[in-house]
Amino acid sequence: MINEIIKAINEGQNILITAHVRLDGDAVGSELALYLMLKELGKKVLVYNQDRTPERYRFLPAANNIVHNINNVEQYDTGIILDCSDLTRCGDEAEKIVKIKKLINIDHHVSNNGFCSLKMLDAQASSTGELLFRLMQEMKFKMSKDICTNLYAAIITDTGNFRYSNTTKETFRAAENLVANGANPQWISENIYESDSPARLKLLAKALETLSLDLKNKVGSLVVTQKALQETGASWELTEGFVDIPRTVRGIEVAVLYTQRGDNNYKLSLRSKADVNVEKVAKKFGGGGHIHAAACWIKGDIESIKSRVIEAIREV
Repeated sequence: MINEIIKAINEGQNILITAHVRLDGDAVGSELALYLMLKELGKKVLVYNQDRTPERYRFLPAANNIVHNINNVEQYDTGIILDCSDLTRCGDEAEKIVKIKKLINIDHHVSNNGFCSLKMLDAQASSTGELLFRLMQEMKFKMSKDICTNLYAAIITDTGNFRYSNTTKETFRAAENLVANGANPQWISENIYESDSPARLKLLAKALETLSLDLKNKVGSLVVTQKALQETGASWELTEGFVDIPRTVRGIEVAVLYTQRGDNNYKLSLRSKADVNVEKVAKKFGGGGHIHAAACWIKGDIESIKSRVIEAIREV
């Protein structure tokens, strides 16, 4: 399949790149690395995302080229969908994107339903960034410093700086190659992890007031309400990484972040340790993701939602 994807890329002339809504570092870094590669190959390329780029990733090379609307979708002969397990994860423009004649999906989610005929899927890969690294190696494409920077950012964010169980020897080999070709680990990490805005820290302080530790069920959680977002002047994207905090507590195996995104509407981010499969938990509520990192949406009041989630975790 990888040879067919390379053939499609070589034949494509006007290419649209997109990823999932509620962007993370893997999605943004992968998009920008692919954008820069395709530009070097002489292609016309557009990177479209429904949501704006989170502040912490705006330093990445070519980030200012991302757009948030699609005009004349019929002009694109190829569409490349990154880090998406389902076409609907692209957002409101999915119905337009599906009309592109040739669609390619590159993804590492275990919940991927194989929605594209041309696909590069590997649930064992640390990140979509690692898959793109493999693709570029297979193409014998000489990666620039900017491409290496974007791919390194993609990999470290989805591996928790190489702390998560999805980190393999292949991940380290990719990182070694990227650093050897220009990626600066210190500079990238400082921009991503040490450049928080005052609003994010104020929001974190409010979230920590909601900290719940259920040691019997080994579940820890935080809640971010709309009120907290309004009072701190923070946006929902600044909650990235909050879910990892309860997981640091000894005895906690599953962490949940409940982010209110409307009246009685919550987005859940789940993280786990050991052998707890939170993808199965998310799937019970129509979501998905990875074994140790997943997400879903649930409607209801927060206390009833918590009860339902605890029960689902106990069943898993």
